[in-house]
Amino acid sequence: MEAVLYICHGSRMKKACEQAFAFVETCMEKVSIPIQEVSFLELAEPSIEQGFRRCVERGATKIYAVPVLLLTAVHAKEDIPKILSTLRKQYPGVDVVYGRPFGVHESITEILYERIMETNVSIDEDSLVLLVGRGSSDPDVKRDLEGLAGLLEKRYGLKRVNVCFLTAAEPIFEDVLEKVLSSDYSKVFIVPYLLFTGLLMKRIEKAVRDVNKRSNQQFILTHYLEYHPHLKNVLVERVEELSYLPVEERNF
Repeated sequence: MEAVLYICHGSRMKKACEQAFAFVETCMEKVSIPIQEVSFLELAEPSIEQGFRRCVERGATKIYAVPVLLLTAVHAKEDIPKILSTLRKQYPGVDVVYGRPFGVHESITEILYERIMETNVSIDEDSLVLLVGRGSSDPDVKRDLEGLAGLLEKRYGLKRVNVCFLTAAEPIFEDVLEKVLSSDYSKVFIVPYLLFTGLLMKRIEKAVRDVNKRSNQQFILTHYLEYHPHLKNVLVERVEELSYLPVEERNF
């Protein structure tokens, strides 16, 4: 019997975990696979091991493990596969197929543009859009976020979309803000590429308040991604594509 194990990041904030759980539950309604469980990589329960075990207890002989993560970084490429590899050895009779994070997807550019439009501030020729990612030492994170920035520019005819990061990658968000202060941009739209609120979002809010106090430029902070309905469609797509994945591509 087939099962889906959704793997969310996890957070110390109870609200963030509740939002993730609720989001995945709405996605389950669009997936026909009989067994579906939610788990968290860290900081929350059920853990991946607990979720996997629950799938097996419910009769799963094949588990599609799907990371509910924005980009392909160390968590998706190393941490989760390591745990799944251990579980595969513990349950040799269970076939494990590993999926992809949301990644670069055109539906996500629709969310980003919607977040900008929600500010009710017009985008002019001398406006800059700044896409702010969490950051990672993995170069694929920068590549993917730049890919999304390029799609956003092209699809909506935006003049300039740049990327920056909050940690472990350059350019660093606060450094970019300082450089923008001496630029000719009259408006800067700051779009947090985050799924949920938390300490990183508070850091962005504080930095934006600070630069607005020191500049005649307009720094406009949009809402973070959150669990937008378009993300539901992308996650369902990530589940459905696994059943068509060739056997040789299922290893991790």
